[in-house]
Amino acid sequence: MTVPTTASATEPDRPYTSVWSDLAQVEFAQGYLQAGPYRTRYLHAGDASKPLLLLLHGITGHAEAYVRNLAAHAEHFNVYAIDFIGHGYSTKPDHPLEIPHYIDQINHVLDALGGKKAYFSGESLGGWVTARFAQLHHERVEKIVLNTMGGTMANPKVMERLYTLSMEAAKDPSWERVKARLEWLMADPTMVTDDLIRTRQAIFQQPDWLKACEANMALQDLETRKRNMITDDDLRAIQADALVIWTTKDPSGPVDEGRRIASLIPSGRLEVIENCGHWPQYEDTTTFNRIHLDFLLGRNQEATS
Repeated sequence: MTVPTTASATEPDRPYTSVWSDLAQVEFAQGYLQAGPYRTRYLHAGDASKPLLLLLHGITGHAEAYVRNLAAHAEHFNVYAIDFIGHGYSTKPDHPLEIPHYIDQINHVLDALGGKKAYFSGESLGGWVTARFAQLHHERVEKIVLNTMGGTMANPKVMERLYTLSMEAAKDPSWERVKARLEWLMADPTMVTDDLIRTRQAIFQQPDWLKACEANMALQDLETRKRNMITDDDLRAIQADALVIWTTKDPSGPVDEGRRIASLIPSGRLEVIENCGHWPQYEDTTTFNRIHLDFLLGRNQEATS
């Protein structure tokens, strides 16, 4: 197979990066955790003497969504970025995946790690799961970050685009289709390097990926989505301190939606990151890490509009 040259390779102002260069200075481990019935893959940094922090990726994503955040957070937390069931290299259930299934996995992960409580940060689907988990299991939650979260909107155009890009890449995990799926996440498509494409392509090339992708795309079906959505009353019921992170170029919805979510959570606040898409933790790591850690560590409690 001929590998096309990505935009990053031709941009002199953007140095080439890879998952390994992101992790080169990080003391971390990759492993598998038997969390109840779910074999759960993780990337781990930090040590057990620190508070537990779970990082939860988006739909069709994987733990590598957080490779640029592990080092900064491991200074203060026992950090686990996991693959959801049906995603990455974790267990692939043979049924459509809805929010209660992910909630069940998270409860088992906490039990397996011996954590009564944890801090949670979720992007897109991960934010959706985080919000629901905080609503239902407040006794297991310290603080939450909802990063370009899903679950409060049902825009048919966005859902169709996400479904089409994901299923095309699942049926034909070619370089160009995987690249197109990743570019949907970014405000600047040159952020999608060859290495990031190959990392996700290897996941999409697993023999069971097409069936798994069909299962995790269940939430793009309107009726299925409706019964899983986070309502205004659900947001009002969240007791934890919550940071909502939104971006000015998020493809899933406008900043106003992030502002609305933050206003409904009793202890919610909003931070907006400029010129990023759906992955601000990757696209503007410096800003994200600063905002994220200030909130989690209680270093800056003034709300931002």
